[in-house]
Amino acid sequence: MQVVDRIALLRKELDAARAAGRVVGLVPTMGYLHEGRASLVRRAAAECKVVAVTVFVNPLQFGAGEDLEGYPRDLERDTALAAGAGAGIVFTPPVEEMYPEPVATAVHVAGVSEGMEGDSRPSHFDGVATVVAKLFAIAGPCRAYFGEKDFQQLVVVRRMARDLSFPVEVIGCATVREPDGLALSSRNVYLGPDERRAAAVLHRALVRGAALVEGGERGRDTVLRRIVATIAGEPLAELDYAEVVAADDLRPVDPLRGDVRLLVAARIGKARLIDNVGVSC
Repeated sequence: MQVVDRIALLRKELDAARAAGRVVGLVPTMGYLHEGRASLVRRAAAECKVVAVTVFVNPLQFGAGEDLEGYPRDLERDTALAAGAGAGIVFTPPVEEMYPEPVATAVHVAGVSEGMEGDSRPSHFDGVATVVAKLFAIAGPCRAYFGEKDFQQLVVVRRMARDLSFPVEVIGCATVREPDGLALSSRNVYLGPDERRAAAVLHRALVRGAALVEGGERGRDTVLRRIVATIAGEPLAELDYAEVVAADDLRPVDPLRGDVRLLVAARIGKARLIDNVGVSC
């Protein structure tokens, strides 16, 4: 496996792979990889001949008061995990390589970037869309793999790629969970033992909401009340938001119909956790 930290080198390797007839897979990450991220790499390796994993803590998606410097990092572990999962290249650019001068251009995806995470972290999705657009431009034609745990981000990236005609197929991959349902996340390291036990309430609330829909409930407010009440029953959880939206464009839908997504965010101790489940009706 190659580790490269320059844009020109990554482009050269991926252009050579395509010239040899190989399909390129791209897995953008901010590092501190875990089994959830490894599952994206394995999926890419199963479907593509060459897989590039990017490890870049993007300063543009951290807002005021968010701890950019405290974001967990372990590049040696990341490269070992990526190699074990099937990556052929790990791209680890320094900030000055990605942003050699102050960034004057931002990518804003209207509509799907608003509400939920867009309200809680106002500049976040502009930072995500900008860095992913840059990575797509660097990588060229490829298949790009993103986890469904960050579902709003996945929808934003899909819309951005479609609107800007990137030659990239954006593929969503199922959330990987602990046995009690907690979604794997780099932010789980912030949880103490009691907080870790409490964190399972997010998935439990979503499952209860989805069960209502599967049982025939079509009232959005009824489903939301079940989710909110479940989280309220956990003293260590402070709910940020709960939503039930159409899966394709994230618009609130009532009565519920088609593919819908139930999403929550909550603070538990120092960690702000998000999760979601899908259900059809």
